[in-house]
Parts: sequence; structure tokens; C-alpha cells
Amino acid sequence: MTGPWRTRCRFCDGALSIDFCDLGSTPLANSYVDRAHVGTPDPSYPLHARVCERCHLVQLAYIVDAQAIFSDYAYFSSYSASWRAHAAAFVQGARQRLHLGAQSLVVEVASNDGYLLKNCVAAGIPCLGVEPAANVAAVATADGVPTLVRFFGQPVADEIVAGRGHAALVVANNVLAHVPDLNDFVAGLARLAGSQGVVSIEAPHLVQLVAQCQFDTIYHEHYAYWSLHAMGRVLAAHGLQVFDVERLPTHGGSLRVWAAAATSPWCRPGAGLLSVQDEETALGVDHARYYTGFGPRVAAVLAAARGHLSAARRQGLRVAAYGAAAKGNTFLNTLGATADDLLFVADRNPAKQGRLLPGSRVPVEAPDAVFERKPDRLLILPWNLADEVASEMAGIADWGGRFVVAIPALREFGGRP
Repeated sequence: MTGPWRTRCRFCDGALSIDFCDLGSTPLANSYVDRAHVGTPDPSYPLHARVCERCHLVQLAYIVDAQAIFSDYAYFSSYSASWRAHAAAFVQGARQRLHLGAQSLVVEVASNDGYLLKNCVAAGIPCLGVEPAANVAAVATADGVPTLVRFFGQPVADEIVAGRGHAALVVANNVLAHVPDLNDFVAGLARLAGSQGVVSIEAPHLVQLVAQCQFDTIYHEHYAYWSLHAMGRVLAAHGLQVFDVERLPTHGGSLRVWAAAATSPWCRPGAGLLSVQDEETALGVDHARYYTGFGPRVAAVLAAARGHLSAARRQGLRVAAYGAAAKGNTFLNTLGATADDLLFVADRNPAKQGRLLPGSRVPVEAPDAVFERKPDRLLILPWNLADEVASEMAGIADWGGRFVVAIPALREFGGRP
């Protein structure tokens, strides 16, 4: 289909007839604004998720071109200590599970700043990253992680196989949501793995998005939202069979899906696969009724957050935020928050500091600003990292400061959550 609006599924061409969540029109969640451009309005685009009536893949109905989003990107994985630890543990586990060594090849698609493949380099395992954002890939290359600056698809997979052979392990962590041409991308994963390799995919679990009202993970950079039911159908269409699934706490609840060609020696069913399949069947993810009613729950969360900010203003409380992440930008823009509501947002990423959040135009400052300006309330936008943030910022208790988290429900607390 041509044009930004889609009425047919990006995978199976079924009708996008089931409404899931309409968040209105918002700017791109990772398009941070230089202060010199403060007077220039942010381009906004409809943010509306719908569901395919045939395969039940949740996806955006309005598409923003990937080149505008990912060619120069402000997200760097290495700025989260918990995410670095997660990546290191994954590589260690994969080494043992797949017997990876000096004769293996590990390819990570959307390898970001080399946060994961650094562990392969340190272990002497040959590796290659594929990353479309040149500014992010440059950081990986400087750290010794070989990185190909390209948008991944079947042609890039063919190029890698021709030059390096098939990969023993293909890693696609938190990228399947970002893929505009889904069939080309998954065909590329299958091509890289060949008949013997393994594909490992991590993605936030749609079941948790629905259960925890994680609507802020819906933004233009995320074209699709994944259940195992939908992912299994897409992988199977390209010759990849899901053989095991792990539940992860990352991003508010994710799945790690292991898949391979039926000819791969690793393609032996694991216990986790049946567990997740049974859960999704019981919930009815393959029926339209599962997806209805989400919008009113989102409205209730936003109403509670607006009420909290209004009460803070009436009481003369000074409110700041922590974490200039994409999900936070979705939340603030659907909330209608501005710099009149928040003093600043603190973030460890120097690429964001000194800039303004898209839409809300809240200034981004270094975390030290929290202790210098002493806000009464600190709104933690990346709720999935609330424990980590509360630990780092525990000193706000010294002046009576308290933390606030809005999703899945508003709560205010002191110290650790």
C-alpha cells in the first residue's frame, strides 16, 4: 500500500479492522530539539494502533518513514547499567547453550552502540553489528565492535553470508517492533542463520502491555507490538520454527524467542514455549475481544496523572522528571504536559542533555540537576527502570523529595519503590 495510512497488515495483508489505541497526533518520540530551534514547531503525526483481523498483529496504521527516524538516533543502550548487565548475561548464556567460540559468528541486528557485542569481542567470538544510525554505530566501532551501517533486510543478509558465511547466532533484541518491511527483515534473519544457526529475538510482550496499560511504549518508532501468537506466524512464514521462549523482566515484561530452521540441531522444543502459548490462548489473543477496551484504560491513567500535576501546582510543589526516553515523550505528549508543568527532565545521555523534549519542550539536564535544584517530586518516566532510578536518586529524601510513577497506576513513594 502507498501513502502513510495503512488499511492492510504489513505481514499477511489482512484488514486492520480492530481498533486498539488512538493516542492522537504526536511528534516523533526520539526527535529531541536543539534550543536554537525552540521557536520551530515539531512535526506531528497520527499515533493510532490497530489489529489485523487475520493474524492479530498489533501495528500502527499511520507510518512515518524509517529514514526520518533511525538515520540519526539519540538512544544509546550503554547508558543503562541494568541493560549492560542484561546483555552480558545473555552472551554468557548463549555461549554455553550454543557452544559459541572462536569458530562461530554472532551477528546482532540493530546493534546500537555495541553494548552486547562488546561481550563477544572480550570472549574472542567473531561478531558483526548491523546498525542504521551512523552516529550510534560510530561509538560501537570506536569501542572495537565491527559494525555495518545499514538498514537490515535480505540483501544485507546475502552480503554478510557471501563475505562471512552463515551466523551461528543472529541476535535481534528490541528491533522487531522497529521494522517497516517486516517480511524482508525476517527473511534476512532466516538467511543469516541458514540451516544450522539460531535466531534469538527479544521483544516486549503484548500481554504485559495490555495487562499493565503500557500505552507509552506505543510510538512512531514502534511499527508493531508482539504476542508470541503473531511472532510465531511471521517466523514460520519464513522457515523459522520457534523452539523455546523465555520470560524476561526487561521493558516491563518481554519475551526472548529462540527460533531456527527445522534442520538445525538446536531446534528442540523447550518448556517455556508451551507455557507462553497456553497463557496467550487462555487470554484469547487470537480473538478481537482481547483488544477492545484498552483505550478507556489509557484515558483513566492520563486523567490520574493530570490530576496529580494539577494538585502539585495548587500546593506550590516543584516537579521534575527523570529519564528522557521515548516512552516518556509519548506519555508527556498524550498527557499534554509542557515546561510549565515540569522544571526539567534529568538524563544520563550527553546526546540529550542541553536539548528539549519533542512536543512538551521540557529541557533535558544532567542528573546532577536533581540535587542542585531539589524538586519536591521526581516523576520517573521509564517506569521499567524505577528501582534503578530510585536507588540512584535516593538522596532526594534529604529535602523531603518523593518519587512518582504513573504507569500502570499512579503511585507516589519515598526511597525505593
